[in-house]
Amino acid sequence: MRHVCRSVMSKAAALLCVLLLSACSAPDVSLYAKNEPKFELRPFFSGSLMAHGILKNRSGEVIRYFNATLEGSWKEGVGTLAEVFTFDDGEIQYRTWTMTPNDKGEYTATANDVVGVGEIKIAGNALFMKYILQVPYDDDLLEVKVDDRMYMVRDGVVMNESIMTKFGVEVGYLSIVITKLNQADH
Repeated sequence: MRHVCRSVMSKAAALLCVLLLSACSAPDVSLYAKNEPKFELRPFFSGSLMAHGILKNRSGEVIRYFNATLEGSWKEGVGTLAEVFTFDDGEIQYRTWTMTPNDKGEYTATANDVVGVGEIKIAGNALFMKYILQVPYDDDLLEVKVDDRMYMVRDGVVMNESIMTKFGVEVGYLSIVITKLNQADH
C-alpha cells in the first residue's frame, strides 16, 4: 500500500511541476493563428509608418518616450525598414532592419545595432520576434535580449510590447503603437 501511495504522490508532484513550469512559459505565437486581421509582414511594413512609444524601467516607471518615422520597402522578397527615433530628451537613434525569408517560410531580421540574427514568427494577427539589441548605457554598449510581441489590432494599426532581459532578469519594457500613414484616417 505504501508503494502505491508513493507512486501516486510522485505522479501528482510531477504533474504539479509540469503545470507550474508551463504556467511560467511565454505564450507561443501559434495561439493567435485564428485571430483577425491577419498580420502580413510585407504589406504592413511597406511605405511610410509612424510609431509612438514609452520605455519603462524594471520597476514599471516610464523613463523615456519617443516618436519614430519608419519607411519600408521590398526588393526580391527582402524587406528593408528604416527607423528614425526621436526621444523626449532630443536624442535621435537610427535603426535599419533587413527582413529575409528563410527555408521554413518565416523571416529572419538583422539590424545595425542587433547582434546576430533575429527570428520572426507570424500567426494570425500576431508577430513575435526575438533578438539581442545593443543599447547605449554609460558611454558603453549593453547587450539585452528583446522579446517583441506585435499584434495587429485593426488594419494599419499594430500594438507592440517588448520585454528586455539581461542575464535572464527583466530590465525594461517597451510599448509602441505603429500606424501606417496611408491608413491613419480609417
